[in-house]
Amino acid sequence: MVYAVVRAGGRQEKVEVGTIVTMDRIKADKDGNVQLAAVLLVDGENITSDAKSLAKVTVTAEVLNDLRGPKIVIQKFKNKTGYKKRQGHRQELTRVKVTGIK
Repeated sequence: MVYAVVRAGGRQEKVEVGTIVTMDRIKADKDGNVQLAAVLLVDGENITSDAKSLAKVTVTAEVLNDLRGPKIVIQKFKNKTGYKKRQGHRQELTRVKVTGIK
C-alpha cells in the first residue's frame, strides 16, 4: 500500500492513486496536470520523511474541474453605535484526482 501526505493549498492531505481531493485554486499545465509537493511517503513498511529523499518523489494529479465553495457570511456589529457590516465570501477551489506517486 503506497500513499503520500502532500501539501495542498496551505493544508496537508493524505492521498493514494485514485484519490479525489478538493483544494485551493491552482493552475494546471496545458495538459491539465499538476505536481503536488510530498511531505511524507509511505511505501509498505518504508516511511520517507527526509527532505532530500522527498525531492525525488513526484505526486501527479489531473485537474477535474474548478469550482467555488459554499458562501459564508461575515457580520460585524457594535452595540449602541449604529455600526453594522455584512460581507460574503466564496472560496475558489479546484478538484483534482491523483494519478501517480513515484
